[in-house]
Amino acid sequence: MNGGLPPSIPRQLARVTDRVSFLYLEHCTLGRDGGALTATDDTGVIHVPVAALSVLLLGPGTRLTHQAVAVVADAGCSLVWVGEEGVRYYAHGRSIARSTKLLEAQAKKVSNTRSRLAVARQMYAMRFPGEDTSGLTMQQLRGKEGARVRKIYRECSESTGVEWMRRTYDPNDFSAGDPINQALSSAHAALYGLSHAVVTSLGCSPGLGFVHAGHDRAFVYDVADLYKAECTIPVAFEVVKNLQGSGSLDFADIAGITRKAVRDKIRDMRLSERIARDVVALLVDDESEGAEEDLWADVVHLWDDRNRQVVGGINYEEDPPMDEEGRIEP
Repeated sequence: MNGGLPPSIPRQLARVTDRVSFLYLEHCTLGRDGGALTATDDTGVIHVPVAALSVLLLGPGTRLTHQAVAVVADAGCSLVWVGEEGVRYYAHGRSIARSTKLLEAQAKKVSNTRSRLAVARQMYAMRFPGEDTSGLTMQQLRGKEGARVRKIYRECSESTGVEWMRRTYDPNDFSAGDPINQALSSAHAALYGLSHAVVTSLGCSPGLGFVHAGHDRAFVYDVADLYKAECTIPVAFEVVKNLQGSGSLDFADIAGITRKAVRDKIRDMRLSERIARDVVALLVDDESEGAEEDLWADVVHLWDDRNRQVVGGINYEEDPPMDEEGRIEP
């Protein structure tokens, strides 16, 4: 039996901070050619640099072979199944993450009201540079954020000449929104995809949010909200401005145009790297504990009630490894 190519180890794979943000594919078949991922449609075959991608967005009409999934998973690229033009999220696959260090830190902080509030304040502080948020309640923080977002919408409207009323959209009918709301929905969907990819690649839980709660992508929304004012909102207004300025009344591909504009903005901002750095800073108090070699370590320990790590893969009925003082080695 052919066992295929040997699996990669984390140190051989490109770090999430060095990867391209995302690639959207639709109406094609994904397969494998040696160790490479291929995408085939009526126009031919292309090789997809999956090891250099953070997330692969699979739209309608995509088909996957078993070998394609194997090569994507081995490369540590997240698979995300989305709706047409990437405007709706359905499901995602396993990422490159190995260590639970950040996941444990996240679970610990979100499970305590005081530490959860501290992280939430820190998130809001990232959006209000130069302002002291340490003494504000969640209600006060939400009020400040609401005023800030309305100001950003107003400023973008004034600078681009795009008419703005309010944020309104039907999640079940994308085309029901006006052009600017369609562009915003498309831009935010792309940002959610990237945020989800980075969050899972770091080993965190997408569902353990600090500001958002009760949803399996709560933390994804927490993270994405940190960058909307700088990234997706201005991009959406610029896209609609350019479409209107060109004299084109055809907004049929506004989702695709917006998504490509967001992709370029994400690259220019080096947003994948920023998200990874910011998430670690939010969850880890001691910078040394967030060392990259620890986050990617492919090691399984056993839990011990004496607050220590015990090596796995050993039959403890036999003689376990001991240190010089006769204690079980961690």
